[in-house]
Amino acid sequence: MKARSMKMSLRALIVLMSIAMLAQGVLAAAEAYDGWGKYMGSGIALGLAAIGAGYSQGSIGSAAVGMLAEDGSKFGPALIFTALPESIVILGALPLFL
Repeated sequence: MKARSMKMSLRALIVLMSIAMLAQGVLAAAEAYDGWGKYMGSGIALGLAAIGAGYSQGSIGSAAVGMLAEDGSKFGPALIFTALPESIVILGALPLFL
């Protein structure tokens, strides 16, 4: 991956992460009110976590396929690295249950 593309990916993920954290803060602050703020905050947090996971999983998935094409014995690490971004979505879904 080119250095410029890597920097752009990192910047996008940092922006998405900060917006998701802000949305979770809105959710925590809106617990005292009976408005739509808590639903909007949890929806934004889950949506941005899913976008970030999909964005990162695209690069990781293509790298894992290339790694498996070169050496088929590395299936375990490839599976772990491919499934790792899914934990971001699980953490983004956490405010829905709080």
